[in-house]
Amino acid sequence: MQLSFPTVSLHYFQSNHEGEIIDKIHEVGFSYQGIILNAGAYTHTSIAIADAISAIEIPVVEVHISNIYEREAYRHHSYLSSRCVGVIAGLGLKGYELAIQYLME
Repeated sequence: MQLSFPTVSLHYFQSNHEGEIIDKIHEVGFSYQGIILNAGAYTHTSIAIADAISAIEIPVVEVHISNIYEREAYRHHSYLSSRCVGVIAGLGLKGYELAIQYLME
């Protein structure tokens, strides 16, 4: 699937530091159209990131490259999912494309 959104500006942010992720969510959470978030292992451990998502107004889509339900049992729980508009897991990098498409509709 080829997506074409000539008037869309995508911004990318990556960090391995929980506090930086929270700061970025708060920074853009009232001005962007949406956030696509792959929080990695923080998905299963970070109440703080979940709280940051709850504090903003824009939709957040949780994305995981791997199928977290095929992995270790502790990965089957996400603190973030209930705060997000949707979850995409196990579709590889295609999940990001689908999340963009959802936010654009």
